[in-house]
Amino acid sequence: MEKHIPLVGILNLVYRALMIFGGLVLAAIAIGFRYLIEMISYTHHHHLDEVPEIVFVIAPIVIGIISALILVVSILGIIGAIGVLKKKEWGRILLLIVSFFNLLHIQLGTLLGVYTIWVLFSDETIKFFNPPIVQPVQKTSN
Repeated sequence: MEKHIPLVGILNLVYRALMIFGGLVLAAIAIGFRYLIEMISYTHHHHLDEVPEIVFVIAPIVIGIISALILVVSILGIIGAIGVLKKKEWGRILLLIVSFFNLLHIQLGTLLGVYTIWVLFSDETIKFFNPPIVQPVQKTSN
């Protein structure tokens, strides 16, 4: 299982970096939502008069919230992956929490989440991150 721990850290780093890129793209869409819809309607010869004004208010807010959630979870995932690579218990716990969110991302995220949870929940890994504490032997005088 010791070979799987660095692999879990690296895979999570790469996946979360891709998710940060996606979150930034969503943030850009949220910021330029009205302009984007105007471009699409112009190229497809639709009239924006048919779109309710509330769409231009609510949609960027919803997209922005989703983007923020993706960015926060991804940053936490990167921090957890770095902690796992440095063999820190807090990194293992943080990456486990983030991996449960991965389960919601059908296909790649689900596979990575299941693999990460399997590796980080195994007894061998738990012992690896929490070695037994050795008490110093005290000399007794007779």
